[in-house]
Amino acid sequence: MSNNNDATDVVADANAGYARLSEVFESSAKRWELIVYPSLFAFIILAAYGFYLIYNLAKDVHYLAISVDTNMQLVAGNMQSVSNNMSQLTANVRAMTVTMDSIDNRVAILEPMLSNLDSMDNAIQSMTYATHTMGQATQYMQTDMSRLNHNIGRPMSFMNAFMPW
Repeated sequence: MSNNNDATDVVADANAGYARLSEVFESSAKRWELIVYPSLFAFIILAAYGFYLIYNLAKDVHYLAISVDTNMQLVAGNMQSVSNNMSQLTANVRAMTVTMDSIDNRVAILEPMLSNLDSMDNAIQSMTYATHTMGQATQYMQTDMSRLNHNIGRPMSFMNAFMPW
């Protein structure tokens, strides 16, 4: 019977070990429940908030794509206008080039005239000097006439007193 008792003791010890293991496992599971369930709830809230953020970001990107598309159409129209204006500017620059070449040719024609203008300037200066000399001579003649009038006028006035007219 001692064998039977030993086997019963072993079985009882094994059952006690299983019971102890079960109690430890249950207490450990309760501790995990205190950690896991709130963490799971927080994860669900964060996942919902993340979904909300991604949804709003997708909506904002959609509006941004529409806005960029609209602005790109405006930019394309403006670029066409710039291209037309550049073509017109190119034509105007070509016309200016032709005009500048014409001006250059005309200035080349004017260069010999400049030497003629120098000789004309000298001739006019000479004429100015001659006119000045003539003015002085006329002034001297005026002075001489005044003296002559003064010299003749006195005796004539004396003789006019005797004349009957």
